Amino acid sequence: MASIGFIGIGNMGAGMAGNLAKAGHAVTVFDLDLEKANAIEGVTVAGSASAAVTGAEVVITMLPAGNAVTSVYRSNVFPHASNGALFIDCSTIDVQTARALAAEAAAQGHAMLDAPVSGGVSGAEAGTLAFMVGGSADGFAQGLPLFEIMGAKAVHCGDAGAGQGVKICNNMMLAIQMISVAEGFVLAEKLGLDPQKLFDVSSAASAQCWSLTTYCPMPGVGPQTSADNGYKPGFAAALMHKDLGLAMEAAQANGAGTPFGQAAFDAYAAMVGRGEADKDFSGIIQTMRD
Repeated sequence: MASIGFIGIGNMGAGMAGNLAKAGHAVTVFDLDLEKANAIEGVTVAGSASAAVTGAEVVITMLPAGNAVTSVYRSNVFPHASNGALFIDCSTIDVQTARALAAEAAAQGHAMLDAPVSGGVSGAEAGTLAFMVGGSADGFAQGLPLFEIMGAKAVHCGDAGAGQGVKICNNMMLAIQMISVAEGFVLAEKLGLDPQKLFDVSSAASAQCWSLTTYCPMPGVGPQTSADNGYKPGFAAALMHKDLGLAMEAAQANGAGTPFGQAAFDAYAAMVGRGEADKDFSGIIQTMRD
């Protein structure tokens, strides 16, 4: 069993750290919200990020943005990590920052993986997340047993930054699909159609996609989703807006044409501007209605 320092116990990190502890690993956590950290069974709560890192064989971070990741690694992780410790950053950040930190880690003798996740809060709690991993093959092999505890699938996507690249491409596609499904149901409403009938046809026809069949934004249709719980977030609109912003930055930097990605970014900007940043991203259907 490994000794693990886990920094960032938000909605996602809590479930991930809890599952590692249940599997028998010695997990020391730190978060600015000590109440949330203390609510996780089986872990030790550290008084600082540096204390959580000290003595750990593996350091896992789950933080909200690239600047926070950079600050934590440079101020707390790099100076206090044990020799040869593996670093796994599960945050969703820009590719350039992921590559820069991995290079800094390598210069100090550490393997570092960028390993953003998909699956939402429910996936973090159930241990069914999907990990998109960038970094060395040896580092991935070392981290794989932990990914298998926290998730149902882990894919080695390539060198440093590749995990982040795959994540922002995936979420751009997801956002576009969710908006298309929302627009379809809104049009059906305007036409006076039964939404269940639309679901029954489309879920078995050419419009079939995850945003329709698994995470339908229309309440009372298909499997139970966030839409049936007042759009309580599994994945908040603010986070989708952030990820789309990262995708648009990458597209501009690399000369990729993403007009529908830009339209999705604008749509989620509108949703956030309506004061619905903390609603689930599937709540975009309400923005479409207006």
